[in-house]
Amino acid sequence: MTIDRLDSRIIELFAAEPRLGVLECSRRLGVARGTVQARLDRLSERGVITGFGPQVSEKALGYDVTAFVTLQIRQVSGHEPVVDRLALIPEVLEVHTITGGGDMLCRVVARSNADLQRVIDLIVDVHGVVRSSSVIALDTPIPYRVMPLVTDVPRHLPGET
Repeated sequence: MTIDRLDSRIIELFAAEPRLGVLECSRRLGVARGTVQARLDRLSERGVITGFGPQVSEKALGYDVTAFVTLQIRQVSGHEPVVDRLALIPEVLEVHTITGGGDMLCRVVARSNADLQRVIDLIVDVHGVVRSSSVIALDTPIPYRVMPLVTDVPRHLPGET
């Protein structure tokens, strides 16, 4: 799905101020309330907007260490059984199936380096995991983001004036 400039502006406003009401958004953008609501509904239905909840900092919760763990797995039963077990480990924040030397890439957090060892031990104990390799993130100069994709909407799309 492509978005237009109005969609982009609506998403930007709600990303900056998630508690903003539809009426206030429509006032700021100079469009009808129904237009904003219809756009939000369409963006949600099509999976562009996936939520309006708060963003939580793992560091503020005491998880100061972030690591990326590459897993090689036994592929007899596929990825799903391993993924289901990894999902039970709270410190596993993301799992991606990947190409290259490994089969999965996990982003994990821990309270300390010693705690990271505990988390990795939990991961390698998962039935189906053959081998793991880990790297610790030293800093996050660019955190996870999608807003540049939203704001990169061409200023004048075909058919717009």
